[in-house]
Amino acid sequence: QLQLVESGGGLVQPGGSLRLSCAASGFTLDVYAIGWFRQAPGNEREGISCISSSNGTTHSADSVKGRFTISRDNAKNTVYLQMNSLKPEDTAVYYCAADLFRLCGLPITADFGFWGQGTQVTVSS
Repeated sequence: QLQLVESGGGLVQPGGSLRLSCAASGFTLDVYAIGWFRQAPGNEREGISCISSSNGTTHSADSVKGRFTISRDNAKNTVYLQMNSLKPEDTAVYYCAADLFRLCGLPITADFGFWGQGTQVTVSS
């Protein structure tokens, strides 16, 4: 079965850090681009970071650039999103998504083929 499972979300204070994981089963991530997206109530789903399938090139949205870092560990078949300097406006459900042979670009659009279930991130004092 093809699955993407996000983990690592939770409650954190402003200025804190979290690391989200996106673990794949049933396929290998090295031939897929992986995007991270987030959606807060009443807002559109926002593409925030992406790593390309072919060369590992990364892109990040302006809203998270300099604070969030995406990385891939092919040996563990997992993609990570390291989130630092978190702000209350980062509160959202975070999703990872896969797209075969995609080359990432800006903006990071939500037309990926395969999605995980999401994990809640809440930034609050």
